[in-house]
Amino acid sequence: MADATYTGGNTTGFASPAGDYLEGRIDLSEALDLRRPSRYPVRIAGDALTSSGILPGDIMVVDAALPPAPGRLAVVMMDGRTMIGQLALRRGVWWLQSNKEDCQPLHIKGDDTEIWAIAVALVRTDL
Repeated sequence: MADATYTGGNTTGFASPAGDYLEGRIDLSEALDLRRPSRYPVRIAGDALTSSGILPGDIMVVDAALPPAPGRLAVVMMDGRTMIGQLALRRGVWWLQSNKEDCQPLHIKGDDTEIWAIAVALVRTDL
């Protein structure tokens, strides 16, 4: 594997003044705290969150130890399906909503439903 660290040494012409501020090697596992046993990478499928800038193929890092909170993105297990959406709390009841106009919020209830994890980071592999 090639080292992806940029040192500024392979430039032509004048050296960049930004060279004094170059960061060292970035370890994504460390930066995203993936060594924590409650953290998981989840690949996004579907377009329910594209208006929030979350695209199909993006990798969302979620934490199963975090409590749910209104406005946070969450992974929810509901009726044997895995869904990702934004949490809303209305009159003490959790709802899962997408940003698509034609999708109605889903009431999170019942024995077959669980707010499994809360999103903490997003990684985009394709630009």
